[in-house]
Amino acid sequence: MLLATLIFCLVLNVSWGQSKYEAAQAYQDQLDMEFADDVLSPLTMEDYVQFSTLPFFPIDTNYVVKARLELTPEDSVFKMPTSTERLAEYRRFAIAYFELNGQEYQLNLYENMRNKSNPKYKNMLFLPFKDHTNGEETYGGGRYIELEKEGDEFITIDFNRAFNPYCAYNDRFSCPIVPKENFLDLPVKAGVKAHKH
Repeated sequence: MLLATLIFCLVLNVSWGQSKYEAAQAYQDQLDMEFADDVLSPLTMEDYVQFSTLPFFPIDTNYVVKARLELTPEDSVFKMPTSTERLAEYRRFAIAYFELNGQEYQLNLYENMRNKSNPKYKNMLFLPFKDHTNGEETYGGGRYIELEKEGDEFITIDFNRAFNPYCAYNDRFSCPIVPKENFLDLPVKAGVKAHKH
């Protein structure tokens, strides 16, 4: 009976690992398709004609974490600086607490106030972050992850879904600047790498 239980748990863990891997792969494939689309792509024409695929770190399911949420309903709307003179309106939705590589970390999750009235985006959360790879392996201004609300207690953060702001590819875009409190004191070797012009 014990052996059967151990085998079941092993199969369950392998299946869960595969599902996380496949979900990350599907997301990255979709991102490549968007960049290859002549309407959706943020690339300059010079970069677009040479595009084949985005440079990704190898998918690592250790970078898929379940975070505990501390909601911040009393927080006010504020104007987040961007790479241009535009100020974007956001509100901190929650603080996410999670473990990565054996250490405890926290990041702020934000709601884009412009999207609150749009049914397609009303459950989306914005996670901008910086880490020790910025400026070398990844874009110097940090990266973003888009999340969907899963409830009030927990949320899954997959750093394999980290992508560059569009202004990393084309200066005609205006991108929110990562708040200084959203710095992770480790190298996050997952997601999209720096763009090579």
